[in-house]
Amino acid sequence: MKRIFAIILLIPHLVSAQAVDKLIFREKIHEFGDIVEANGKVDHRFVFTNNSGRPVQILNVVAACGCTTPDWTKAPVPAGKTGYIDVIFDPKGRPGYFNKALSVATNSEELPIILQLKGQVVEYLPGMKNDFTEAMGKLFFKSRAFNMGTVYNNQEPTVKHFLVKNGGEKAISFQSVEKPAYMKIKMPTTIMPGAKDTITVTYDGRMKNTFGFTSDNLLFTTNDTDAEKKSISVFATLEEFYAPLSPEELQKAPQAVLKESSIDLGLTPPGSTLERKFSVTNKGKKELKIKSLQGNCICITADTERKSIKPGDSTVVRIVFKPQNRGGTQQKAIAIYTNDPRNPVQWLTVQVNVQD
Repeated sequence: MKRIFAIILLIPHLVSAQAVDKLIFREKIHEFGDIVEANGKVDHRFVFTNNSGRPVQILNVVAACGCTTPDWTKAPVPAGKTGYIDVIFDPKGRPGYFNKALSVATNSEELPIILQLKGQVVEYLPGMKNDFTEAMGKLFFKSRAFNMGTVYNNQEPTVKHFLVKNGGEKAISFQSVEKPAYMKIKMPTTIMPGAKDTITVTYDGRMKNTFGFTSDNLLFTTNDTDAEKKSISVFATLEEFYAPLSPEELQKAPQAVLKESSIDLGLTPPGSTLERKFSVTNKGKKELKIKSLQGNCICITADTERKSIKPGDSTVVRIVFKPQNRGGTQQKAIAIYTNDPRNPVQWLTVQVNVQD
């Protein structure tokens, strides 16, 4: 009986040692897939459950891009009940791959909650059927880019399949492909008129060995007399995979804490260069390593002198914003990739108003 009683007393300590999310989202990353630009805005609802044991209120949701408009449950969400964050994405004038972050501030979390929208904006061409909207000679593709989604740089290669259709009256043969060394391409031998076939892309993130959004190119050579060469972009977002840890392992792991989740650089004239610093603190019990700092625009960069941070210590990250030809309100973001297994990718949103 004493042993049973001791185990019962131990249970609360085990529960408290485990990191439990106060807001449980059904998903934190939503993949739209292909979005036809001409079809206009798309929307998605992120649904969460309040798991904190007391009412929780969403204080603000900051989008990293003006193309993304958020709305959310304004009233406090009681314990055990659900709330939502609605997001509208406008694809107009934004062709190609996108990865947009939203920073959610609540009255119960020290750190912001990061949500992401991903997808591919494609051009709509009237008269083409079966959603093969991109013509390259007599071959029709669903997009001029192959989106690999998230590729882990410490896992087995990611494999995806992409359809292609022969819209001509003659058979089309694939002869060769120019590609990066970290990709393997399986091409159809010959596609008969009106038939569909598959191009398989195997992407080895370990060989690529980088972080963040990447863009590559495939150049196919065919016997299509209308367009012998066919160029396809390949998009991917590289991250590091962390397997779920036990409560004991989490207690010993590094933990990256950003002093702030968003920065407002204020007003600036065109052509100027703005700099700002923010800190990253290791509140864990093992060394924190900053693996990479990636801006979501060529106009914003970040660097730090110290990429290894001891427990309890901090480092300073410097961000540089160059508006170049951009005007008006700009909302950009920096992705911070670390070895924090709880949150290996964190986003810092940056806003600036470029005015003459």
